Amino acid sequence: MSINDLDLLRIELGVVWQLDSRRRISGPPELVVAAAADGLAAVVSHDIPDSVVESLLELIGQAIPSDPTRPPAVIYRCRELLSEPELTVTGGPSYVLPESIVRADDIDVLTSDSPVAPRVQGLRPANWQPGEWAELVLGGAGAPWAMVVERDRVVSICHTPRRSPVGAEAGTWTDPAYRGRGYAAATTAAWAELLTSECPYLFYSTSADNQSSQRVAERLGLHCIGWLWKLSRPSENR
Repeated sequence: MSINDLDLLRIELGVVWQLDSRRRISGPPELVVAAAADGLAAVVSHDIPDSVVESLLELIGQAIPSDPTRPPAVIYRCRELLSEPELTVTGGPSYVLPESIVRADDIDVLTSDSPVAPRVQGLRPANWQPGEWAELVLGGAGAPWAMVVERDRVVSICHTPRRSPVGAEAGTWTDPAYRGRGYAAATTAAWAELLTSECPYLFYSTSADNQSSQRVAERLGLHCIGWLWKLSRPSENR
């Protein structure tokens, strides 16, 4: 059975925000609108009253698809309906990874299934909390993962911040001093190899202003399935 880009975005919404039994998200954000060339889909915070949610989803369901790279006009109508003018609109492109990716052979990547993987436990980057890093390295939350290690420093990571039985989301980071060397693409490709047999769909998303992350997607030849647009409180975007 074929699956279109909007269907893929719906799957990704469930992977990233882990919908509850009412198909609501725990938030933040208040609202996420997935925009593909052929339509829109949305998920809403569980804090919003049911009557308002019905109105929001009706608005979005009636909206005419437009350029996914621009915020859909309906998201501003949703903000008015919520009567919260301080909510901000942010977004970025979303990609699906193919079943196989050719990665550079000249970049050594350490993966979580390696016998020597625990050796990175003492190489925690400063942007990771000690407990979170230990859990990741030892195969807990965030695993599986792929890393590039140089001179006893972890300089690039692709891990699994979100996962469900049907899909997983790539989480990437590269030390600013080591960007532009293909490390992010190499770790993302290695990460995908770890999960291809376990998850039907692998996703990679980023923000509109993260040009380096978008270049990684281009380097890997990823297919852009659309954009995810979020309606959030300013404090949630920090």
